[in-house]
Amino acid sequence: MQLLHPKARFKPYHSASGGWGSAHSVMTILWREQALARAPKALLHQNKPDGFACVSCAWAKPGHPHALEFCENGAKATAWELTSLRTEPAFFTRHTLAELRTWSDYDLEQHGRLTHPLRYDPLTDRYQATDWGDAYREIGRELRALQPDEVVFYASGRASLEASFMYQLFARAYGTNNLPDSSNMCHESTSVGLQESIGVPVGTVTLADFEHTDCIFFFGQNVGSNSPRMLHPLQEARKRRVPVITFNPLRERGLERFVNPQSPREMLGPSSTVISTQYHQVAIGGDLAAVMGMVKSLLAMDRQAIADGQPAVLDHAFIAAHTHGFERFVSEVEVYPWETLERRSGLGRGAMEAAATVYARSDKVMVIYGMGMTQHRHGVENVQMLVNLLLLRGNIGKPGAGICPVRGHSNVQGQRTVGITEDPAKVPGDKIEALFGFKVPAKKGLATVDTCEGILDGSVKAFIGLGGNFLRAVPDTHRMEPAWSGLALNVQVATKLNRTHLFPGRAGWLLPCLGRIEIDRQDGREQTYSTEDSTGCIRAWKGTSEPAAEQLRSEVAIIAGLAEATLEGPCQIPWDAWRHDYALIRTAIGQVYPDIFHDMETRMWEPGGFHRPLGAAQREFKTESGKAQFSAPRKLDEDDDVALNPARRDVLQLMTLRSNDQFNTTVYGYDDRFRGVHGTRSVVFLNRSDVVRLGFAPGDWVELRTAIEPQVRRQVGPLQIIAYDIPEGCAAAYYPECNPLVPLWHHAERSKVPAAKSIPVTLHRSIPSALDLEHAVPADDQLG
Repeated sequence: MQLLHPKARFKPYHSASGGWGSAHSVMTILWREQALARAPKALLHQNKPDGFACVSCAWAKPGHPHALEFCENGAKATAWELTSLRTEPAFFTRHTLAELRTWSDYDLEQHGRLTHPLRYDPLTDRYQATDWGDAYREIGRELRALQPDEVVFYASGRASLEASFMYQLFARAYGTNNLPDSSNMCHESTSVGLQESIGVPVGTVTLADFEHTDCIFFFGQNVGSNSPRMLHPLQEARKRRVPVITFNPLRERGLERFVNPQSPREMLGPSSTVISTQYHQVAIGGDLAAVMGMVKSLLAMDRQAIADGQPAVLDHAFIAAHTHGFERFVSEVEVYPWETLERRSGLGRGAMEAAATVYARSDKVMVIYGMGMTQHRHGVENVQMLVNLLLLRGNIGKPGAGICPVRGHSNVQGQRTVGITEDPAKVPGDKIEALFGFKVPAKKGLATVDTCEGILDGSVKAFIGLGGNFLRAVPDTHRMEPAWSGLALNVQVATKLNRTHLFPGRAGWLLPCLGRIEIDRQDGREQTYSTEDSTGCIRAWKGTSEPAAEQLRSEVAIIAGLAEATLEGPCQIPWDAWRHDYALIRTAIGQVYPDIFHDMETRMWEPGGFHRPLGAAQREFKTESGKAQFSAPRKLDEDDDVALNPARRDVLQLMTLRSNDQFNTTVYGYDDRFRGVHGTRSVVFLNRSDVVRLGFAPGDWVELRTAIEPQVRRQVGPLQIIAYDIPEGCAAAYYPECNPLVPLWHHAERSKVPAAKSIPVTLHRSIPSALDLEHAVPADDQLG
């Protein structure tokens, strides 16, 4: 069912990000969620030392927060969780799952918070209320009847460090390393690429580096919609005249201009802060070539400077002392002529040289990037090419410099730190065995793509989801949904109803949990939690609002209940004690990971929390060579797994994207304010020249089809064409609606991240339904 709104329109947005538009958007969702009584009070505690960590993104929280330490999307997430709306058992007496599958994603979650544990009844095709004891016992019995490697334990990224640590112990004590998580769908390319290049799987930049940097580069990241709180340190950097150079296919308002909605002077005045000083609209899949062009320019500058008797452009002392593979890397770069780099990047030589010139003049440079770099066939090489750029001038391991991947969900990085991974080599199995009396299984488990393949071929028979909307988030949706119904067991821990819950398998359970904002009381004592943000900072937090319903249980309590009901024989894991006192879980985390979490109970309450050790930030590189590794890409073709006739001119490269009224698969509303789209998500953004040459007009309705593997029909539509400022040969449309277009096998090498930012598609004229036409964007909106 399409997400439509009776006032669909397209009107380019010319205002800055933030400002009154942000304030109005926040008030709208507070009113719509009937959260005006609860949410404003909660927002005062959001990202504060005495409050809760944001439910939304993983961007860092300052040690000395602003009076209102939340952004537009953070406020939306808070209102979404604190809604007064409820999805009670009576709701399911009125609606079968077959009917609910015709609802939109928005309408499913908009109905409100789940209130009771539910069991699927296949005879009536409805969920029915049950009690927690029966749920634990029956799920445990089902799990004991299966082989451990037939079961998948998925974690979405929202769970705390405490819950994540317990969850991975549960899976491994049960006998499997099948622990995929949301990182598999977004930043696994980061984890692989950075580990190989600099010896840590996470970034090296902290919030303090923003105060010292003198140049910032952005690649494939939309700060205005996906991590708006970062705009505050960016604005401060721009006030110091720090250049910000952006490479992104679309011009995003958050990377162009910003008005601080917490500044009365800015809100009441006409001015705004210019964010990007250079904005290069790189072609989709052209980032490798663009960075290669910058590197080629820097090498030429360095040779010329040395020949002229001037100071070198490259940091040769750093390269000699701290890196490996420089000479081979240089020889690989020199192979590519400028003509190839221009064609692949979609940029002129002058643009790449201009960016390189500013880089060469800057002493402390940060590179910030997002999924526009990781969700490609060569996502790992994209990440490593950014590291190469930084290494050339010693911009790893000094204040104000470094690499900064912007993670998505609020604890997706932290859950990896405490063991949510399919790779047993990445967990301290010896410490786990000594403490808890069982051996970590030796067999590598299933990541997200592997899990999908297992569901398709029937080797995966059960799925436990700790949050998230897995079935909606993964590729090849139209193949996955029918296969999902064949699961013997489907258990979902959730706060709201979503599309994954509508495909219950033969035995389906919905277990409603407390939200992050809600007070978690065990034995009358309020419990605290901890998370790790994108900068590797770990801090404590606790809920501040009363639970939405009496029947809700914490994720910690649910994991403990399932583990106790499932695991047979003596167990040295004190599930019951942990359920009643989360400090005991943190003690265990510190015992398993002492280098990171020693004295955790004290350190997590320090202002701003504490940072995990980042050896690369001190120029200690735990790589194969003991040094930072230069790594040349093998080729510049982003889609070398796709064989297309080069003479075809009808194939466009599609990237999926989020609206600014959305977080991951959760759609808060129908508007994408910054891109000027209102009242619909059924659109595709195209360059005006491509619209004309392919025989269409703005406002036409089309179907998108994946331009490969014709024996498998992958299509999405009808979508209405929006003529937009996007490079020729490129297209963009919304995630997760376009996930059916991504073949499961079209993923990043080595990291298996779905290549959702580069999908070859063709356009086909489509006949819209009467409902489509009723809610179409008026053709006049795109005149001129």
